[in-house]
Amino acid sequence: MSTPTTGTLDVPGATLHYEQRGSGPVLLLIPGGAADAGLYEAMAPALAAGPFMVVSFDPRGLSRSPLDGPLTDQRVEVWSDDARRLLDLLAPDEEAYVFGSSSGAIVALDLLARHPGRLRRAVAHEPPLLELLDDPTPHRALFAEVREISRARGAGAAIARFSEGLGERPAERATELPPELRDMAPRMHANLPVFLERVLCPFSATVPDVAALSRAADRLVLAAGRDSRQQEALYGPVKRLAESLGTGITEFPGGHVGCTEHPEEFARLLLTALGR
Repeated sequence: MSTPTTGTLDVPGATLHYEQRGSGPVLLLIPGGAADAGLYEAMAPALAAGPFMVVSFDPRGLSRSPLDGPLTDQRVEVWSDDARRLLDLLAPDEEAYVFGSSSGAIVALDLLARHPGRLRRAVAHEPPLLELLDDPTPHRALFAEVREISRARGAGAAIARFSEGLGERPAERATELPPELRDMAPRMHANLPVFLERVLCPFSATVPDVAALSRAADRLVLAAGRDSRQQEALYGPVKRLAESLGTGITEFPGGHVGCTEHPEEFARLLLTALGR
């Protein structure tokens, strides 16, 4: 159960690499940031024992999911359509479950808003939807600055500025990756310019369809990390969305990447959030 099977799916403009393990209802895990399917390696076995058929994938333009043409600014609805096509392939006749983190959570929300009948439950963990904030201006400026630093000086300088702007202290950032993520590390490093320059700003500027999400609120779990409470760009949007929908927030262990910091506890809470 610990070793996934892999496959590819041709979608308009790209070829998606996906991984699956286990059996049961499909649980689609959408990675965020510069990560790929490997982001969920540490908690996937526990989720597959849920039991679920756990599916994750490399978003288009990242890692093993090449684009057919040149790289341009990415669009949430296109990534959401990619996720739907994966569900149509692997769960054509049943409602599926979905979990998305960070930019992946933005995709999960769009998927639920536009295709509520395809999902039994969606869990969105810290979608950085800046336009939901009372004053998104300083955060917009930070994200745009990070993009330009990446283009001018490289991903390392951009990530340092991003972490500083989000209010992280150096001691809070892991110095060593968990063993399950070490295989992904070189791919993630190569993905950083794509994320910082072509995903970060267009995704965070997205305005979600709150009316559609309200109609599907019984299928939505809004989530955030306990350690992110003071980070307005990360915790603030999900808090505002919860207020708009009249729902609560399910807090998970750790911060923005709690699924890698505390995979076992995170998986247990995720199974509960999914109603398993």
